[in-house]
Amino acid sequence: MESFIVGLIIVAIVGAAVAYIIKEKKKGVRCIGCPSAGACASKNKGSLEGGCGCNGSCGCHADEE
Repeated sequence: MESFIVGLIIVAIVGAAVAYIIKEKKKGVRCIGCPSAGACASKNKGSLEGGCGCNGSCGCHADEE
């Protein structure tokens, strides 16, 4: 019974992570791991003013180089 509960908890955690990734991808976020991914320069048509602040370290600016 205990292994069933542990398995259920693991499935719930993985399911929540997958749901979060799908939700963010539907919003158009390119770099989900970036803390400012919603304001990424690629989302703001290349504008870096007031942009993501990740300084390109998240990989979302690879197309700008």
